[in-house]
Amino acid sequence: MTSRFGKLSWLWLTVLVVVLDQASKFYFEDTLRLYQQIVVIPDYFSWTLAYNTGAAFSFLAGESGWQRWLFALIAVAVSAVLLVWLKRLKTDETWLAIALALVLGGALGNLYDRIAYGHVVDFILVHWQSRWYFPAFNLADSAITVGAVMLALDMLKSKKSGEPAHD
Repeated sequence: MTSRFGKLSWLWLTVLVVVLDQASKFYFEDTLRLYQQIVVIPDYFSWTLAYNTGAAFSFLAGESGWQRWLFALIAVAVSAVLLVWLKRLKTDETWLAIALALVLGGALGNLYDRIAYGHVVDFILVHWQSRWYFPAFNLADSAITVGAVMLALDMLKSKKSGEPAHD
């Protein structure tokens, strides 16, 4: 199976990310009012419900709505590239397969929100007291970030040694 389908067997991780992401968004939308905060760790971490019509860090969120379809199109294109890349991986490129599966799961989780609701549901708020707030995010964003860091580490290691990292 691996030789014909590459590392597509790692799509179970993609599905897991999408399911956990959507379940957590459903829970927090059902539990919280918009911008309501539940303090988890005082001065550092809260649950809150926020909607993002833009991209990362609310990029283009203030636009009239065209950005919804632009970001959806980009997510579809990136997802297709990730699927092809995943399929073409060699059997020893497990680290890359995990990274790609995480990024793909996060992209699909946020794509679903964007198409279904016109915005992405965020609920994780990291802050320092009431002075500094990191933009709210979700599990899909976390999976994308972890996968992207893994990809970057692999590229750095590959550049140094000429061989894939962590495999």
